[in-house]
Amino acid sequence: MESIIVSKTSKKTTGIIHLEGSKSISNRALIIRALSKTDFPIEHLSISDDSNILQGLLSQSGEVYDTGHAGTCYRFMTAYLALQEGTQTLTGSARMKERPIGPLVDALRSIGAEIDYIENEGYPPLLIKGFHPDGNKNEVSISGEVSSQYLSALLMIAPVLPSGLTMNITGNLVSRPYLEMTLRIMKEFGVEHEWVDDMTIHVGAQAYQAKPYTIESDWSAASYHYIIAAFSEDAEIELHGLFDDSLQGDRAIADIATSFGVHSTFKNNVVTITKTKDSKAKELFEYNFIRQPDLAQSVAVMSAGLGVYSIMSGLSTLKIKETDRIHALQQELAKTQVFLSLLPKKFSPKADEEFYAINGQAAADSTPEIETYKDHRMAMAFAPLGVLFPVKILKAAVVSKSYISYWKDLEKLGFSLEESK
Repeated sequence: MESIIVSKTSKKTTGIIHLEGSKSISNRALIIRALSKTDFPIEHLSISDDSNILQGLLSQSGEVYDTGHAGTCYRFMTAYLALQEGTQTLTGSARMKERPIGPLVDALRSIGAEIDYIENEGYPPLLIKGFHPDGNKNEVSISGEVSSQYLSALLMIAPVLPSGLTMNITGNLVSRPYLEMTLRIMKEFGVEHEWVDDMTIHVGAQAYQAKPYTIESDWSAASYHYIIAAFSEDAEIELHGLFDDSLQGDRAIADIATSFGVHSTFKNNVVTITKTKDSKAKELFEYNFIRQPDLAQSVAVMSAGLGVYSIMSGLSTLKIKETDRIHALQQELAKTQVFLSLLPKKFSPKADEEFYAINGQAAADSTPEIETYKDHRMAMAFAPLGVLFPVKILKAAVVSKSYISYWKDLEKLGFSLEESK
């Protein structure tokens, strides 16, 4: 599948969508299962590329492990392989070799892991030679400003370390909900933790308690259906498998979307999202995405489609994702006559904080061609513009990284999809 032209003739959207299992929860459950050394069943496991890759790596035998584009896999496997016997090479795609891994490697080295860089210092690929525990080394300091996945990787191996682990988080803690998700999942498998203070977590040596586990549906995936509802004049979409009291920080989209005229009703693990002709979006929207960075693209496109002037902050981690997502948004929104601009420093209350403004309302005289930059979220966030005007999504198969049935689900909601070269 090279490209897809996405369009929708009706401005009314109804349908029932059974969302796939959460990739974030699935990947944590897979690591915990491997660490427990018990093959317990996991129901509703994500069928995304990332989860399939991780499942394959955890079951393979051999000396070379390749995560491809899967950043979460790379971070989690770095910590997991550090505890395994023998010597392994952990590599990935060309883009993966540009994504930093140094803070996690430094933390693992400080507690006894032997890890070398094969190419560039601080970046994949890695040569992981095993773990040599020292009873006096059970405490690490690591920055919380780059990626919460480093912290989650360390926390998940913490209970199986000989003396457990005390983790001191320095700087600002980005994407905190993902860290809290990790701790909640660990607790569901019997592992206790203690917040010593707001930036220090202690996990004692203990065993994971294996048990059958069911994965909830993916709130990140749900965000694209919220965009569709926002662009529709009338909408009623049932999204199955989502919990109101969710482990996932991206559940915040249900609250954010109220500013765009979309409302959510929860009942029996189903959320029904509605939009009526009388629903009005706010003229101004402002939000800090530091806790939910994966929602930034969804909200940016939602703002663009409705012409809502939006001020976005907390985007620091977007530059080290599958692509530089800020640059990608700037380039692709401009094709619809919408502009994402960095505001002058006078708008920022903190010297190191950046604020971006989205200005304009999406329009097109001809079908815009949206580059996806090998980033699944670029494809899925921009495709709902098809409610407003036809849009061509290039390299559309990239959605398989997290949401394989995305295009089929759009067809269920009345979208027309035309494959194109």
